[in-house]
Amino acid sequence: MKDQAGRRRVRRLAIGTAVVLALAGMNGPWLYRFGTAKYHQYQINKPEYKAENGKWDIIEFPEQYRQNTIHAALLRTGKVLLVAGSGNNQDNFDDKKFDTRIWDPVKGTIKKIPTPKDLFCTGHTQLANGNLLIAGGTKRYEKLKGDVTKAGGLMIVHNENPDKPITLPAGTKFVGKENGKTFVSKDPVVVERATKNFDKRTGKFLGNTPGLGRIYVEAQKSGATYETGTQDNYTVQGLSGADAKNTYGIAQKLALDKKDFQGIRDAFEFDPIAEKYIKVDPMKEARWYPTLTTLSNGKILSVSGLDDIGQLVPGKNEVFDPKTKKWTYLPKTRQFPTYPALFLMQNGKVFYSGSNAGYGPDDVGREPGVWDVASNKFKKIPGLSDPDRMETSGTVLLPPAQDEKFMVIGGGGVGESKLSSNRTRIVDLKAADPKFVDGPTLEKGTRYPQASVLPDDSVLVSGGSEDYRGRGDSNILQARLYHPDTNTFDEVADPLVGRNYHSGSLLLPDGRVMFFGSDSLYGDKANTKPGTFEQRIEMYTPPYMYRDSRPSLSGGPQTIERGGSGTFTSQHASSVRKARLIRPSASTHVTDVDQRSIALDFKASGDKITVTVPKNKNLVQSGWYMLFVDDDQGTPSKAQWVKVP
Repeated sequence: MKDQAGRRRVRRLAIGTAVVLALAGMNGPWLYRFGTAKYHQYQINKPEYKAENGKWDIIEFPEQYRQNTIHAALLRTGKVLLVAGSGNNQDNFDDKKFDTRIWDPVKGTIKKIPTPKDLFCTGHTQLANGNLLIAGGTKRYEKLKGDVTKAGGLMIVHNENPDKPITLPAGTKFVGKENGKTFVSKDPVVVERATKNFDKRTGKFLGNTPGLGRIYVEAQKSGATYETGTQDNYTVQGLSGADAKNTYGIAQKLALDKKDFQGIRDAFEFDPIAEKYIKVDPMKEARWYPTLTTLSNGKILSVSGLDDIGQLVPGKNEVFDPKTKKWTYLPKTRQFPTYPALFLMQNGKVFYSGSNAGYGPDDVGREPGVWDVASNKFKKIPGLSDPDRMETSGTVLLPPAQDEKFMVIGGGGVGESKLSSNRTRIVDLKAADPKFVDGPTLEKGTRYPQASVLPDDSVLVSGGSEDYRGRGDSNILQARLYHPDTNTFDEVADPLVGRNYHSGSLLLPDGRVMFFGSDSLYGDKANTKPGTFEQRIEMYTPPYMYRDSRPSLSGGPQTIERGGSGTFTSQHASSVRKARLIRPSASTHVTDVDQRSIALDFKASGDKITVTVPKNKNLVQSGWYMLFVDDDQGTPSKAQWVKVP
């Protein structure tokens, strides 16, 4: 920390100690607590304190508008889309209570939006037309071992008929040839026709490769008696003749072990003007916990997730074409854990930082590197510290985006591990031989850190917990401002609300940062009481908003092409030192691959500022941005919305 921050802490400690001694001589513990709390409120509300540290405020919606917010995105209208789906609540899921809200931070209005599917743990990204693409969600909640009453698992259905596919409806029965046990499918499945194989040189027929279908099955009856321990072949009831001969199932162990969440294929665009979901073509794969990332050609990449039988999608990635609204598979596979942090680079390749949200093997797809999606080549990047603690870490593209430096923050061990990292790691992708180096450390090992890029080129890092989902009352009520130019953290005002799993943050057009969510596993330090979902919104007002004035910005074009310029009006044009285009966030599960702050060239003349947008389409992706200008004190204006077509 800077010396000044250290002096602040010493000064606070000295004053606080004096208050403690005075109160102790009066009326004991109650007055001590009351007095110190009052004094703390007095201190943090002093103008000079706020000008140096900023301020936190809690916003509590009326009860009928509260929800378990899992996802949030800033819309080009300046409103915030808050998506819960079933909100990690099995009762809501069973009752098909799926929630979405639109909140206007300026007017304070809240509107309920009809939600077509359970978009709990979906993926999302901003589109060029200003809509938000949303894909995936929840088909079934997990069942922990002990809650599973019927043995079940994956059935691979084979079709050896090369002339036609076979469709099996939900409720199809599979009977084991060796074990004699009956299992029932939960969903319909289409099994493609078999493929005929021929010798390329002689043309000789070599046989058929069966078409395959994957389906989740459960035992017909409850109890451990119906578990299986080994692979078996299964006949399909209800078929006759050639279909019965050509179609069969093969399953490994079908047991009472834990059953993971299952994903859906559904995809939607959310229209911020009409304020409604618009259904588009479903994905090829069902996905729960996917990441959506814009590619160089403007198409949207969908990666990872748990599929419709609760297994990790085995590297089958796909792209959405915003023009046709259709999905197509990538020709080659590459596997990542769920919610991988994937960012488009200026050369058109994709950077994977190693940050992820957990599900998947601990030895596959977890090393960071640069992925050439076209060739499917992947170049690993060395030097990452605490590489075994990357789950629930945060990754942010440091401002300005032209520098192509990324920071990876904190993280934890795989699964419910108690391990957490206090490291930050920085990589310069423009270096001849990129490698991670450690940045300044956090005070505590931190899972679920939130990171938001601010218009003055600092990064707000806040919240998280030391242990998995805040276990052991381990939420971290600390916030820091990271300065890329000096590679240092400044201590700022402490947040009032703990944030861990299912939380996120968004930069708003007025320069404040909004925080949402938090899903603690337990409600007490002893881990004996169930946790409750944090429904309050918290707003951080940075120090720059407590200065005497901020530059104005108005007028100007709503659209500026790459390589083009636009002129805006500012009464403080002569004092402007920076201009930034900031892409609006779409945040969930410590994953926000949309946000980036792009430096603009500018010229000031009189009360006019002319900004120029860079030409690189990978740096400046098509879509809507917030345009900020900063004065000579580092104070930003309020944003003007600008579209890059």
